Amino acid sequence: TNIVLPQAIPPMIPPLGNYVIAMFKETPILSAITVLDLMGEALAQANFSYRYLEPITLVAVGFLVVSLGSAATIKLLETHLNLRAA
Repeated sequence: TNIVLPQAIPPMIPPLGNYVIAMFKETPILSAITVLDLMGEALAQANFSYRYLEPITLVAVGFLVVSLGSAATIKLLETHLNLRAA
């Protein structure tokens, strides 16, 4: 049998989207800035200013924005391709 690539791609979008979000959460951003780097810098700033809430919250909000942005983009792609499962 022949495998037609365009027919194989749409069913792969939801699991691929989940994989992208999981990889973002578990690995460094673009392999340049890791979670440890961001948290380390946030803690260094917090130690300098004795204000811990703001730097740590900023790092958390940054990761939340990127995660939710990725999820929204994947959801739009799924909706565009009519892939919503029942």
